[in-house]
Amino acid sequence: MSTNLSVGIVGLPNVGKSTLFNALTSNQAAASNYPFCTIDPNIGIVDVVDDRLDRLSALSNSKKIVYANMQFVDIAGIVEGASKGEGLGNKFLSNIRETDAIVHVVRCFESSDIIHVAGKVDPIHDIEIINMELRLADLQMIENVLARLEKQAKTKKELVLSLETLKKVSEHLNENKPVRTLELTDEEKESIEAYRFLSSKKVLYVANVSEEELPEMDNEFVRRVKAYAEAEGNAVIPICAKLEEEIAQLPLAERKSFLESLGLQQSGLERLIKASFNMLGLLTYLTTGEIETRAWTITEGTHAAEAAGKIHSDIQKGFIRAEVVAFDDMMTYKGRAGAREQGKVRAEGRDYLVKDGDVILFMHH
Repeated sequence: MSTNLSVGIVGLPNVGKSTLFNALTSNQAAASNYPFCTIDPNIGIVDVVDDRLDRLSALSNSKKIVYANMQFVDIAGIVEGASKGEGLGNKFLSNIRETDAIVHVVRCFESSDIIHVAGKVDPIHDIEIINMELRLADLQMIENVLARLEKQAKTKKELVLSLETLKKVSEHLNENKPVRTLELTDEEKESIEAYRFLSSKKVLYVANVSEEELPEMDNEFVRRVKAYAEAEGNAVIPICAKLEEEIAQLPLAERKSFLESLGLQQSGLERLIKASFNMLGLLTYLTTGEIETRAWTITEGTHAAEAAGKIHSDIQKGFIRAEVVAFDDMMTYKGRAGAREQGKVRAEGRDYLVKDGDVILFMHH
């Protein structure tokens, strides 16, 4: 995968996490009605399906289409006490540490068939258990580091800022707040860059609803999760994991009409994948020709020369210019030649900031 960015899927046991992961990937994780059935984190690489590629490909008569992709990691169900090593705590926490962001699945449905760990459905309580475990793990890490740093900072003045910043983070965590809500200066951020705080990662909440809630996917639980997430500056996507599992088993050609019959435009997974992609600050530029039409993944704020390096380091080294056409202009004028006649092809230099949906041809030595 070109960017190697991954999203960890977390949730308490029995909230529908493995069901969702199974639907996301053809990489089947064991979904059973008991805690701890997912031991090793299962990893699924998922295409970011984008109809712009299909439309470009039709223009260019491409032989193949290559979508952008993302990595999802199914992290075993966390239980209360994970930060103290309860359940398989430490392993889960280190698996989360390796990911770039978190998708937090929360149960927003009642069901007598599926046991809930706490005996009742209370999504905010569930969210807070996991958030608390992540904060406690962060505090534990700071505690382990502080004594050593205090010694070192006596002789190494450059460590003083790290030390002060860690104390600030510790205070914030002790107020039951995640690291991501702490405002730090750029210098402070840099001084603690080496520490990958679990509660500093961005979170996307998935409110898992029952099939009775379709197509609105709205209920009292979902509304409470939305209010909670909004206060934190995070987003919520309501999804029916059970339905997604059914869709995943249908042939591709039948999925769209099945969704439409339920009054839905897009599958929950498509919404989840796009939202995760955006949460990581990713965008795609496109290349198209007879051989293939492809999406290339870059982070926001990538310059043209660097973007060229995604294709090949030689193109970055020998960069002359980028010929850029906006996707909509490609469609309106039926390709690059038509866009050129209308003056819609721009020649951009190496410092041009690439935008999502730019269709680019790189000129190089």
